[in-house]
Amino acid sequence: MKLKLSVLTVLTLLFCQTAWAQLKPVPAAGIEAPAVLQLRGYNNRDIETFLKAYSDTVKVYNQPGQFAYQGKNEMRKRYASMFANTPDLHCELVNRIISGNVVIDHERVQFSKNNSRREAIAIYRIKDNLIYEVTFISPQ
Repeated sequence: MKLKLSVLTVLTLLFCQTAWAQLKPVPAAGIEAPAVLQLRGYNNRDIETFLKAYSDTVKVYNQPGQFAYQGKNEMRKRYASMFANTPDLHCELVNRIISGNVVIDHERVQFSKNNSRREAIAIYRIKDNLIYEVTFISPQ
């Protein structure tokens, strides 16, 4: 009886340890690290964490080839205001594709609990562990 109880206890502890390891957040490594960081900052509406992922001269495009703005200072103005005025803001990562120095995220973005989520694609180009170019594509 004692042996059965000991084996059962050991198996339970191993199962719990494995389950706990799967629940703990794993820091992102490699090329996707800035994409992970900016998403965390976005969902926490934390402008400083969000901006750490971007180069000072980041270029932002809407749809391929449509230049929107450049620079972290301009990004700060745009996103700080949105973070402050959009308490329900949340981005769900649906899928991520990584190829070379490019990270492509399929996202569902919620701006208000009263409205449906919007589908979006974000294409991040990364160099020296910073996003230097991002293109947003919103399906019609």
